Amino acid sequence: MLRLGRTLSGLSTQHFILMSGMVEDVRDENYKEFTDSTGAVIAYGLATCEPCKTYDPILEETAAKFPAIKVGKAKMHVPGRCREIKKTHTFETYPTTHFFANGKLLLTREGVVEPAELAALISDHLLR
Repeated sequence: MLRLGRTLSGLSTQHFILMSGMVEDVRDENYKEFTDSTGAVIAYGLATCEPCKTYDPILEETAAKFPAIKVGKAKMHVPGRCREIKKTHTFETYPTTHFFANGKLLLTREGVVEPAELAALISDHLLR
């Protein structure tokens, strides 16, 4: 168990995150395995994208709240890491979030998805 403390919007919060409830690094090598799971959320982003940076704590909180769902980030700016992903997906906005179940893309959201909406989307589409 890992204890994380952080400040979000001026409020101090602490979370206890089990190792299975952490945000995973998604790249070409693990993309298929990741998306083939019963429920997965992937946020695609860039290092230079300010909204992507603000999304990180939301993804961490979501991973902790829904340990049965895989939550991951694909760092599209890292050379060679997401070459195959870029061939199959086109992104006009970062971050872009995809919701998968059993290898099927169910939903796409562009921009930062607020915590309440993200939780509702997971509950409605991935935990049925």
